[in-house]
Amino acid sequence: MLSGPTREAAAPELDLDTSAYGQFLAGEAAVNHGQSAQAESFFGKAAVLDEGADHALLDTRTFTSALLAGDIAQAAAFAPTGADIDPGLRHLGALVRGVEALASGKARLARSILTGPDSGAPDEPGAALLTPFAAAMAGDTEASIVHPVINGEPIAQFYGNLDQGKLFEHAHRYEEAETAFRALIVKGDPGGIASLSLGEMFERRGRGAEAADIYAAAIAGKKGGSELAAALARAKAHGPPPAPTPLKSLAAEALVAPATALLMQKQDDISLAYLRLALRLDPMRDEAWMMVGDVLSSGADMSGAQEAYSKVRFGSRDYIAARTKLAWAYQDAGDKDIAIATARATLAKVPGNRDATITLADLLRATEHYEESAAILDGLISGPLDTADWKLLYMRAVDLEESGHWPEAERDLQAALKQRPDEPDLLNFLGYSWIDRGVNLKEGMAMVQKAVTLQPGSGAMIDSLGWAYYRLGDYQRAVEKLEAAIVLEPGDPDVNNHLGDAYWRVGRKIEAGFQWRHVLTLDPSPKLKAEAELKIAQGLDAAPGAPVVAVK
Repeated sequence: MLSGPTREAAAPELDLDTSAYGQFLAGEAAVNHGQSAQAESFFGKAAVLDEGADHALLDTRTFTSALLAGDIAQAAAFAPTGADIDPGLRHLGALVRGVEALASGKARLARSILTGPDSGAPDEPGAALLTPFAAAMAGDTEASIVHPVINGEPIAQFYGNLDQGKLFEHAHRYEEAETAFRALIVKGDPGGIASLSLGEMFERRGRGAEAADIYAAAIAGKKGGSELAAALARAKAHGPPPAPTPLKSLAAEALVAPATALLMQKQDDISLAYLRLALRLDPMRDEAWMMVGDVLSSGADMSGAQEAYSKVRFGSRDYIAARTKLAWAYQDAGDKDIAIATARATLAKVPGNRDATITLADLLRATEHYEESAAILDGLISGPLDTADWKLLYMRAVDLEESGHWPEAERDLQAALKQRPDEPDLLNFLGYSWIDRGVNLKEGMAMVQKAVTLQPGSGAMIDSLGWAYYRLGDYQRAVEKLEAAIVLEPGDPDVNNHLGDAYWRVGRKIEAGFQWRHVLTLDPSPKLKAEAELKIAQGLDAAPGAPVVAVK
């Protein structure tokens, strides 16, 4: 297994010099930051310079960084072999060499590698899953349909059995394929995957009515989602059946399965390795690109994540989700204009799509374009407010309040609370807003207290309660609550600002100044920045009206 050191968000800028050792150190820094493509470049330079470098270590680093960056040809060239190599690394090297051989059309070589002493099969699930496909692509039908055995990996074994059914179909042994698929259906068929495979084979064999029954049974058993629903609609409409999947694409699909299991086990690096290998066999696998983006994003490689999300094709079931993640990846990287432009372009391609519309509204809100965000949400909120989605009402209320339309925001919050009377965010927002405006004080305080009771670990909720005490003149209690909130939300500029104000009111003016100065380091809004600067210069009494609650 591959295991990397803890990753941090900051990108390395280390390219010490033109020595092999300097390039090696730069590569190590890139690895530490999860930036495999940069690491591969540095290690490659080190190998070229070759000034007494530790070749075994350098080759291993080059192998792993190339693999994680998706340069499978380079990884295969540096794949470790030999009895003195760690078994896990040796098995992974054999898998990489086998995949590269398959991708290059050398199925016999791939089969030899995947069944050789370095592969680790059947304990290595990737090699065990790929071996039947290598046999099929090499023209050995009998070897391709031998029942797979994968030790200690029940998820991989399920997919091995599923692949056996697909390989039976490829060999035109349809009865045996049906038996293999039905055996998996009887055992539970997670996600309805075997039902989908059996139904699609039936459609290709002109048995559309039976396929529809298979799909309907899986849906009734709550085993699948949109794919099964689409398949059922197609079968009922006597639409053209899906074409058989090419063997190389099926082999890629076989590697996505263990990658998914490894992600669930939080083994991100080895999961990424499997995904990169799957994409070497089939670069059009949208779900694999999505998963690559997720892994790289969690590892703070935002440019790599952006590249992966952008690979998902229009028309794919993952397209909207990928574009949403791509837009937010730009936002998180500080490219706010590109983030909004990406969201706009997505909505233009899928006009009226709910998820794409909400993404654009959310990004506009995040960049303080409140009125436009509210206007976009208007298109999703139609009919009586008491039947509208309460989350949309809440989002629009934030936009309306921030853009100075409080009566309309209050209307949306009250309508949402009728649907969800125990929703902490709604209670917090409306209760605080009433207190801040000096109306419905008793009811507002009760709402904020209820929100804190329902969500006691929320710094935003406790901040609201503390600020409510502040607005009611109970400054000592306000300090107590706001100090508790700052522990939970140390980086929130609103909470820091509130605590500074409360400190001032109880005579702790030096601490108040510290909190206001800290606000300036936390990327505050222009309005909050101006308020903090004025309070730093002149004290609280010279500052404008009280700031608003931190709404999360």
